[in-house]
Amino acid sequence: MAKIRTRRYYLYYAAKILFCIIGFIPRRISVFLSDHLGRGAFKLLKKHREIAVSNLKDGFGCDDKECLRIAEDVFRNVAKNGADWIKFLSYSKEDIGRLVTEIEGIDNLDRAISEGKGVILLASHFGNWELLSAYLYSHGYTGAIIAKRIYFPKYDKLINRLRKRFGAKVVYRDESPKKLLRILKSGGMLGILADQDVDSVESIFVDFFGKPASTPVAPVKIGMVTGANLVPAFMLRKKDDTYKLIIEKAISLVPRDDKNSDIERYTQEWTAILEKYVKKYPDQWVWMHRRWKTCPQSVGE
Repeated sequence: MAKIRTRRYYLYYAAKILFCIIGFIPRRISVFLSDHLGRGAFKLLKKHREIAVSNLKDGFGCDDKECLRIAEDVFRNVAKNGADWIKFLSYSKEDIGRLVTEIEGIDNLDRAISEGKGVILLASHFGNWELLSAYLYSHGYTGAIIAKRIYFPKYDKLINRLRKRFGAKVVYRDESPKKLLRILKSGGMLGILADQDVDSVESIFVDFFGKPASTPVAPVKIGMVTGANLVPAFMLRKKDDTYKLIIEKAISLVPRDDKNSDIERYTQEWTAILEKYVKKYPDQWVWMHRRWKTCPQSVGE
C-alpha cells in the first residue's frame, strides 16, 4: 500500500510539472509535441493499441492497414485534445472561444433550455468532450457535469479544477440524486458521458455497430423522471486543430409503451446518433476502450 501511495504522489507531481509546461508554452508547440506524444503512445501502449485495432475490425470493418491508420490517429487526437484541456488553467473565456471556429445547431440547445425543465447534455468520448463543457459554460450556460470520483484525492482536485475553470459544477456519481434534480429543476444543464461499458452503473444492451453494447441508462431515466430533454452534443477536432461544435436536435422522452421499453428505445436512439458520428469521423472516438467487453450471455449466467 505504501508503495502504491508513493507512486501516486510521484505521478501527481509529474502531472503538475507537465501541466505547468503545457500551460506555459504556445499552443502551436503544445499541439506539435502532443501529436508526437500520441504517435509514441500508439507504438508503446501495445495493449491499448490492440484493443483499438480489434474494435475497429469488429465494429468498423476496416482492413489491417486502415485499422492501424485510424487507431494511430485516435491516439494522436486524444493526446492533442488532452494538451488543449490542460491549457484551460491558463486560458481565458476568450481563448476558449477562439478554439471553436464553427458552430452548428446551438439553437437546438437553446430551444430545449427554453422549455424550463432543464437539459441533459448527452456527451461521449468523442472529439474533445472536456472542451465541449468548457465552451458552453464559458458562454453563459449553467449547470453541472456528472463525474466519477477519482481514487486519489489530489488527482481528483487537480482534474476538477480544470473542469470547474469556466463555471461548471461537478456532481459525483455517488452523491445524492437530489443535487441533479435541483439543477434540472432550476433550468440548468447536466452533462453526462454515456457511451462506455461501465460495471458500476446501471446499463442495458442496445445495438452499436451491429453488436449488443452495454450502455448506461441514467440519462434516459433522469429525463423520464424530470421531463428534461436529452440533447446530444459533439466537439469535433478539425484538420487545422480548431474545433467544430455540433448540437443535435433534442430527444423528447414521450412515453409510448411500458417504462422498460421506453428506456430501451431512447437509449438506442441516442446510441444510433453517436454511431452516425463515429462512422463519419472514426478517428475522433476512443476505440481503445473495451466497448463490447460485457456480453448478454455473461450477464444472464
